[in-house]
Amino acid sequence: MTRETGRALGASRIGLPKYAWWSEGLHGVAGSPGVTFNTTGYPFSYATSFANAINLGASFDDDLVYEVGTAISTEARAFANFGFGGLDYWTPNVNPYKDPRWGRGAETPGEDPLHIKGYVKAMLAGLEGNETVRKVIATCKHYAAYDLERWHGLTRYEFEAIVTLQDLSEYYLPPFQQCARDSKVGSIMCSYNALTIRDMAGGNPDEIINLTTAQPACANTYLMTILRDHWNWTEHNNYITSDCNAILDFLPDNHNFSQTPAEAAAAAYKAGTDTVCEVSGSPLTDVVGAYNQSLLPEAVIDTALRRLYEGLIRAGYLDHGRSSAVAGGDGGSFSSPAYDALNWEDVNTPSTQELALRSATEGIVLLKNSGSLLPLDFSSGKKVALIGHWANATGTMRGPYSGIPPFYHNPLYAAQQLNLSFSYANGPVVNASDPDTWTAPALAAAEGADVVLYFGGTDTTVASEDLDRESIAWPKAQMKLLSELAGLGKPLVVIQLGDQVDDSFLLENGNVSSILWVGYPGQSGGTAVFDVLTGKKAPAGRLPVTQYPEGYVDEVPLTEMALRPFNHSSSTSSSSNPEEEVSVQGSGSLTIQPRSTPGNKTLSSPGRTYKWYSNPVLPFGYGLHYTTFNVSLSLSSNASSPSPSFSIPSLLTPCTATHLDLCPFSPSANSALSISITNTGTHTSDYVALLFLSGEFGPKPYPLKTLVSYKRVKDIKPGETVTVKDVPVSLGAISRVDGDGNTVLYPGTYRFAVDVDGSQGVERGKEVVVELVGEEAVLDEFPQPPKE
Repeated sequence: MTRETGRALGASRIGLPKYAWWSEGLHGVAGSPGVTFNTTGYPFSYATSFANAINLGASFDDDLVYEVGTAISTEARAFANFGFGGLDYWTPNVNPYKDPRWGRGAETPGEDPLHIKGYVKAMLAGLEGNETVRKVIATCKHYAAYDLERWHGLTRYEFEAIVTLQDLSEYYLPPFQQCARDSKVGSIMCSYNALTIRDMAGGNPDEIINLTTAQPACANTYLMTILRDHWNWTEHNNYITSDCNAILDFLPDNHNFSQTPAEAAAAAYKAGTDTVCEVSGSPLTDVVGAYNQSLLPEAVIDTALRRLYEGLIRAGYLDHGRSSAVAGGDGGSFSSPAYDALNWEDVNTPSTQELALRSATEGIVLLKNSGSLLPLDFSSGKKVALIGHWANATGTMRGPYSGIPPFYHNPLYAAQQLNLSFSYANGPVVNASDPDTWTAPALAAAEGADVVLYFGGTDTTVASEDLDRESIAWPKAQMKLLSELAGLGKPLVVIQLGDQVDDSFLLENGNVSSILWVGYPGQSGGTAVFDVLTGKKAPAGRLPVTQYPEGYVDEVPLTEMALRPFNHSSSTSSSSNPEEEVSVQGSGSLTIQPRSTPGNKTLSSPGRTYKWYSNPVLPFGYGLHYTTFNVSLSLSSNASSPSPSFSIPSLLTPCTATHLDLCPFSPSANSALSISITNTGTHTSDYVALLFLSGEFGPKPYPLKTLVSYKRVKDIKPGETVTVKDVPVSLGAISRVDGDGNTVLYPGTYRFAVDVDGSQGVERGKEVVVELVGEEAVLDEFPQPPKE
C-alpha cells in the first residue's frame, strides 16, 4: 500500500491494475478506501445494515450468523463486480471482550472464546463461501491480545500487552485458531500493541519471568510461528496485513522497537507481515529504504507479493487463464459465474431486509419484566410516550463500522407504522455540562401517557475505536432523567442502546417495570424493538458479556491482561529509582499501570469474565422470556451409576479428527448429552440452551464454570417439548490449559449444567456428573517462545 490510503499502485507494465486493500463489512458493506457509495443516486447508493456483532453474539444463533455473513458477502461481491468495492474485507473482529471499558467491544460477539469460535466459524463460512473461488477474502482481526484504545493517556499505538502463556493459549488465541487452523481464513490482521509473554513463576509477582521481550504484534515472530507453523496456516499462501500505520508505531515515539522507518519495515516483512496499511497524510513505510540498505531481502518481498496476489486470484480478481500462472497454484479456474453475476438487484432484497430485522430481534435481551408488563397490548388505544436520545435516531442505531443503509426504521417510525397514539421528547446521551433542555419536555410527554418508553443507553460518542470508557455507570444526565420519569409512577420500560452499563438502580427500582438491552440493532432497530414490546416476537437473547458493577473500574486497570483473580498486595517494589515507577492514579485507590516494570505491578484483581469474576450485576448468559420453561439435561449411557466413569483413552481412541481438541465428547458409542426443553407458559418463544461445565480438575485456580456448548432452539410452542439430542461438546471445550499453554484433558469429576444460576422462569433439572479416569492427555502441545 502506498500514498493513496490502502491502495496498491499495481504495475501497468505487466497489466496489474491498482487495488485498494481495505474494504469494511462488519455488519454490512461499509465506507472504507475500498468501498464507494454512489452519492449521486442508484445504483450502489446503500447496503443493508444488519445488527452489529455484539447483537449477533447475543442471539447465540450460529445459523443466523451464517445467513448474515452470506448476505454481506453477496452485497460485497455485487459492489466489487461494478467497481464500487474490493474483494478483501477487514472483518470479523474476533478479540474477546474481556473488559467493559474497551471501546470496540460492540464490534465483537462477546467475552467467551468458545462462543466467539462458533460465531467465527459461521461468519467466515458465510463471508468466504464454500466454492473454489472465495466469495470475498475475510480478515480476522486483531492478532493478538488487543483490547485497549485510548485510556488514561495510554494509547493502543504504544501499549505493551503482558500476557502469560496460559492466558494467551486459553483466552486470547482460540478465536484466531478457529480462523487460521480450522476455517483457513484468507487473511489475518496484526494489531497495534506489542506483546510480552510472561511466566508467573507460580503466581509470585516478585519472581516473574518474561519469556520474551516486548515485540510489536506485526513483527512478533513467536505469534507468526503459532499462526503459520503450529496452525499450518499456509495452504493458500494466506496473507497478513498490518493495522493502519502500525509499522510506524515501531519507532521510538511508541514501541521503541525500531530506530528508523527502514528498520521498522524490514522487521515487519521479515517477521511475516505481507502488506502494510497506510493512511493518507502519514509517512510511508520505508520498504524501499529497507531494500536499498540490504535490511529486506528481495525473496521476502516476493513471498509477500505472492501471498497477496494469490489471495486476490483465489477470489477471482483476474481472469482464470492468467491467474493460475501468476499464482503458481493448481492451475484450476478461479472464475465463479454465480458470484460474477451478482449485481445491484441483489442488494437489500426483501429477504435481506427480513434477515436484517431478524438479526435485530434475535439479539434483544430482556433484563427485567416486573409484573409481566411486557408484552404490551396497544389494542385499547393506550397512549405511549417515546423519550430518549435514540427514539428518533438515524445513524446511532447502526453502531461502529457502518455503511449507508437504505432506510432508518427507528422507534418513532415503528410507532407510526402501528398507528399508535404517542408523544415524543428527546433526551441526553452524556451532556453533563450542557443546559438541561430535555427534562421538562420529557416529563410533559410522559405525564399524558399510559406507558413510558425510554430509549437511552450509550452510543459511539461514549465508546468506540480510539475511545475507551472511564465509567461503566449510566451517564448522570440520563440517570437523573430516568429517576424523574420513574417518580411519575407510570409503567416505565427502558430500552437500552449500546454497551453494558451498571443497571443496578433500574433493577432495584420498583417504578422501573422492564428493561430491554438492544445493543446496536441496525437499520430496522425500531421495528425490532416494537416487535418485541408487542409480543410479535418473544425475546430470547442472552447477554454475551458480564454486566459488571460500576465500581469494577476501580478494582483493576484496563491494562491488566490477566484473567484469573489474584492478590499481591504484600509485594514490594524492586525499583531502586522511584522516578522509574510510572503510574497514573485512577478513581478511588486504583493505581493504573500503563507499562509493566519491576516496581509497577497490578497488586490485585477480582478476575475477569464470568469464568473468574463472581459478583456481577447480571451474569454472562442472562436473559428472561415472556414464557416459562422446564429444562433438563441427561446423559444416555449404559452405565448404571449416577456418576458414570469413563477412561480418558476411551475418549481419544475412536476419534478421527485432524486435531485431538476437536474430538467429540462421546463417552461411548451409545452415550450422548441431551437437553429437553418444555415450554410451560403461554407464549411461543425461542430458547437458548447454554451448557456449562464446572469441576476441580486441572491447574488451580479452577474457573467458576465454562461454557462448553450452546444452541438456539426456535419457536417452541406452549406445551411443546423439544429435545436437543447429541449436544455437540468437544474434548477441547472440556479441557483445561496448563501453565505452558498446553491443552490438557485431566482426570476428575465433571459437572454439566444448563443455563445460568437464578434464571427467572426457567426450572432446571439436575446436573449431569461424569468421572474421567486415567492419565491426563495433552490434546494440543502449545509452541514455546524461543529462549532469549
